[in-house]
Amino acid sequence: PSADDLAEEMEDVDFEDEGADEPDAETWDSEDDEGVEDGMEAQDDSEVTFSLHSASVFCVSLDPKTNTLAVTGGEDDKAFVWRVSDGELLFECSGHKDSVTCAGFSHDSVFVATGDMSGLIKVWRVDAKEEVWSFEVGDLEWMEWHPQAHVLLAGTADGNTWMWKIPSGDCKTFQGPACPATCGRILPDGKRAVVGYEDGTMRIWDLKQGTSLHVLKGQDGHQDPLTCVASNQDGSLIMTGSVDCHAKLINSATGKVVCVFKMETVAPKAPISEGEEAESNSVESLGFCNVMPLAAVGYLDGTLAIYDLSTQSLRHKCQHESGIVQLLWEESSAVVYTCSLDGAVRLWDARSGKMISEYRGHSAEILDFAVNKDASIVVTTSGDHQAKVFCVQRPDR
Repeated sequence: PSADDLAEEMEDVDFEDEGADEPDAETWDSEDDEGVEDGMEAQDDSEVTFSLHSASVFCVSLDPKTNTLAVTGGEDDKAFVWRVSDGELLFECSGHKDSVTCAGFSHDSVFVATGDMSGLIKVWRVDAKEEVWSFEVGDLEWMEWHPQAHVLLAGTADGNTWMWKIPSGDCKTFQGPACPATCGRILPDGKRAVVGYEDGTMRIWDLKQGTSLHVLKGQDGHQDPLTCVASNQDGSLIMTGSVDCHAKLINSATGKVVCVFKMETVAPKAPISEGEEAESNSVESLGFCNVMPLAAVGYLDGTLAIYDLSTQSLRHKCQHESGIVQLLWEESSAVVYTCSLDGAVRLWDARSGKMISEYRGHSAEILDFAVNKDASIVVTTSGDHQAKVFCVQRPDR
């Protein structure tokens, strides 16, 4: 073909929607991929890609002590412990028979725990790369290590919260209502845990006594299942998020609701015809800032809301194109990180509400992410079967 023919052909190519309809649109390769920002894969800001998973990667944690190791779990029923610096595999946490949805290191990085959907939980000694404990519970909803001890907590679909000493396996259960314990968090004092349930209730448990200190239900509770819970640095305040789009601020000592942050729901754009669902929205993630009285709430409709705790008012709304999956605050600044269904990680300045930077590299939604202690790297996992390490060091620090 002559140069003119080629030029004409190029005009017919719709770059916006490259290859969506025509199966053979991929057959011609352009030498230079820069500038094709619409294709999610076009831009890869990551330093390291870990690609041993063969299906969606659901969860990631960094080892708290050195921040040099990551553990990831995926839909391929596999979990891997690998080096963040170069993506080198340390060992595989083998033996799971269902999607690995929970994974994390103990507070001192001695152990790593992996849990799959069916409820099989395994603990490995990191230096020896060997399994030291395993246990089977009902369908697993969440799992968390104690902040100061070799104690593991997990919530299951039957409403129970389990607590084990590792590796001895001494066990205690906290019986919730007869519905899934959908989220949970051990408070910073290490003596209490807050657990949210599918029926909209929340309980604060005394871990030593095994008793429930406070129950929030009815008007005080949520109208829909809880999706996430968080506490501030000293554990005096708890925040709960729910499918009902409310975030509640709770005094952990009294169990009383301090205030409710409600998202004004936008009226549906068009009348909903039969068989169509209304645009759903829910609170997906939330967290407290350590250095200012601020809290962040991430919604499925893509809104990141920054609330001022001292005035109990909305301070900023940071809009994302697509739903927020998770948010994390930087440990020692007013910067909040979000990952969303569009496959990007974004850093926001909570004081101004402005976006600081954006990192891309995944070709599918990000499902989980972790930030290291000095906020220099972010590790993400995605539906594209990959985990990636992004360097987010900023010149202004």
